[in-house]
Amino acid sequence: MLPFHCSWINEDLRIFADSVNKFIDQEIEPDYVAWERDKWMPRSAWNKLGEAGLLCVDMPEEYGGIGVGFEFAALIIDVFSRRGVGTISVGSMGVHAGIVAHYILNMGTEAQKQKYLPDMASGNSVGAIAMTEPGTGSDLKNIKTSAKKSDGGYLINGSKIFITNGQHCDFVIVACKTDPAAGARGISLFIVEATAKGFVRGSKLEKLGMHSQDTSELFFEDVLVKEDALLGPLDGGFIAMMQELPRERLILAVAAQAACEGMLDITLDYVKERNAFGKRIADFQNSRFKLAELATKTRVQKAFIDQCILLLAEGQLDTATASMAKLHSTELQGVVADECLQLFGGYGYMTEYRIAREYADARAQRIYGGTSEIMKEIISRALIK
Repeated sequence: MLPFHCSWINEDLRIFADSVNKFIDQEIEPDYVAWERDKWMPRSAWNKLGEAGLLCVDMPEEYGGIGVGFEFAALIIDVFSRRGVGTISVGSMGVHAGIVAHYILNMGTEAQKQKYLPDMASGNSVGAIAMTEPGTGSDLKNIKTSAKKSDGGYLINGSKIFITNGQHCDFVIVACKTDPAAGARGISLFIVEATAKGFVRGSKLEKLGMHSQDTSELFFEDVLVKEDALLGPLDGGFIAMMQELPRERLILAVAAQAACEGMLDITLDYVKERNAFGKRIADFQNSRFKLAELATKTRVQKAFIDQCILLLAEGQLDTATASMAKLHSTELQGVVADECLQLFGGYGYMTEYRIAREYADARAQRIYGGTSEIMKEIISRALIK
């Protein structure tokens, strides 16, 4: 493993990292290649994650969590991504525990917290969040899914796409227009149970990478929810989403950073073992210089990501800084994946090799959670007020 200094790791976190690694050794790695091949992670894996205490660790104990800081949640993402099984931690756990649970914790009523959070922590209930629509992408203020006041609640109609955990979810937080004339100020969030009449799961979407993580299109056809399904204030959904996005984007940045380090580790091992033209690939100047460049960029970036982790733990991470972290780390992840795959030669293009999966998985990082172009827009607006 590359000897990168980590400013926020203490002895408790080192011990915790050992337990996460042991869990991956026992419960993930033996089946992960098969899950990727079959393009499906079994529902039972969620229960195992919950039993191991790896879901919602930074939730208060009264809601089923461990009551620790964000550093522990970040460490889970880090270890899974470093080990090459980040599809599970980012695609599934990151959304379920890192995003959905915090929406409920920060915006939910006490009844909503008691109803959903303990089951999320145990893995008995899987959460999803539905923002993106077929015609809007990152343009959240122009979503079309509507929630109209009805007797005893709200009637929801519309569709969402690219929804992580869409097949496994037991409930989904849905962004809806409650005041069509108000633009961004007319969006509200609702908790919709998967058993609700009119809620329809589309087929599992086929993706370039991240195969074992389920991504779906969801449909809402006259779904009636009670008034207590409203999450947070009426017409306050857009503000809530903006407040939560720094956490989401930092989770993606942490995963990207760890993936870069993991890819460099396995590439260093490969070039020291593989021979070509009578000498190790590691002995060619091009190999040494490429690896030197990638390791330098990755180490420099780590200092910034570590700083962002501490800022979020202290409640001080702003939107522009989180966007910088997401932009830089995911762009670098793509570069590292491409350059490392090249050093594997033809074997790097074979999906039985981890580097090929890493290459395919990395591409989505520059798209979901806000595209790189959106990140640049957010950063530039903060700079030029």
